Amino acid sequence: MSVKQKVFRLWLGVSLGFSAYASQPAAAQFMSKSREQSIGAEEHPKIIKQYGGVYDEPGVAGYVATIGGRIVANSEIPGQPFHFTVLDSPIVNAFALPGGYVYVTRGLIALANSEAELASVLAHEVGHVAARHSAQRYNRSMGMAIGGAVLGAVIGNQIVNDLVQQGGQLYLLSYSRKQEYEADQLGVKYLVRTGYDPYAEADFLRSLEAHDALEQAMNRDKNRRPSEFLTTHPITAKRVVEAIDSARQSGVPVESRPRLRDEFLSSIEGMVYGGSPEHGYVRDRNFTHPKLGFTFTVPPGFKITDTPDAIIATGPDEMKIKFDIVPLKQQTSMANYLTSIWANDVSLRNPEGLNINGMQAATAETVLNTDTGRAVVRLVAIGFTPDRVARIMIVTPNQPGAEMRTELQRFTYSFRSLSPQEAAKTRPLRIISIPVRPGDSVAGIAARMPFSDYREPRFRVLNGFDQNMVLAPGMRVKVVAE
Repeated sequence: MSVKQKVFRLWLGVSLGFSAYASQPAAAQFMSKSREQSIGAEEHPKIIKQYGGVYDEPGVAGYVATIGGRIVANSEIPGQPFHFTVLDSPIVNAFALPGGYVYVTRGLIALANSEAELASVLAHEVGHVAARHSAQRYNRSMGMAIGGAVLGAVIGNQIVNDLVQQGGQLYLLSYSRKQEYEADQLGVKYLVRTGYDPYAEADFLRSLEAHDALEQAMNRDKNRRPSEFLTTHPITAKRVVEAIDSARQSGVPVESRPRLRDEFLSSIEGMVYGGSPEHGYVRDRNFTHPKLGFTFTVPPGFKITDTPDAIIATGPDEMKIKFDIVPLKQQTSMANYLTSIWANDVSLRNPEGLNINGMQAATAETVLNTDTGRAVVRLVAIGFTPDRVARIMIVTPNQPGAEMRTELQRFTYSFRSLSPQEAAKTRPLRIISIPVRPGDSVAGIAARMPFSDYREPRFRVLNGFDQNMVLAPGMRVKVVAE
């Protein structure tokens, strides 16, 4: 096994399963509808696990299921059973599995600005199922288990790409442009039949583009992969135009149907935004997990992304940090865990024992030579509890300078346990709606949100406002509040 492969395995930390379809050619015979339903049922629990569980707030989950049911009733397959699930994830994504399993994250719901916009997303996904695109995409993956594919996406396989130029196939394959246009057209048809404003679809596509542009600006990473939704549902300027044309061709005049914005805002009032109690909270450079009882602070310039399986932080000059907590199956020293269990087949150098805030720890490093240059990988194992190990992997191009080494050391030593009192005080951010008062401005309302940067752009993207938007007294707007 090469050094590249060893570090790749360390980083990924998972093995991807392959189904019985793996031996079939790409042009394998198209599956039956009963097989589609079987695949959806088999993969459903895997999707839920990899996206961190179901967001079980009845008001939100029931609202989504009700809208979805109306859409299905007005589709070409009204008798097919559908399952609409809200995933407890801040990632902006929606997708469908074969057999009528449709998923939408609370991150995507937060980005919508009316019931009609949310309905457009569900209608689009129902369109993929009705046209059997999801089954075709599954076949096209040549049997890669969908659960494993999604896992590859959410734990940051782009980082693996940066390091070893592998992993391009580790996420669900994107739909073709033809399939996207077809699902858009079907979605518009279903919106019209259900009584929704069909122009809402194009507006939501614009919000997705604005969200992705903001994420890229905040991350300051020119090589960052687009958001999951844009990766699997490519959006082009032509697609937005065609969505508008499809709406016009429906014969429904512009602004002739209500968007149901107030109904939407009332239904998602208080919905968790960003991190959750189950998965922890990101507050600028700080990550806190009240349920597991720990916290740490990443160095200046690093951006934290929380996933169900790991916390990924991306810094300047392509520096990466991965943090996770895994079970300790047998009692052993951290030095032995590091060298004999975690990195047992990797050549390590400069091993050292540490004491991090009263916890036994060990560290060492290895060097990775990639096609894009040399990378230094620092591993740290911390005995968090008698049966759990906190693991840190720091990847830097070449050896970091003295100032960055100090900051990375501070980050490592910032990891500590939370007291029960500290854990009890932590609260998630939530989406609430407020009325605009006379004299309110976009900048003024945005300044009240609990962010240290990009407050006004965040507020505009959250509400689908462009730079020319003027607030009117009495209108309701979404804000993020503690």
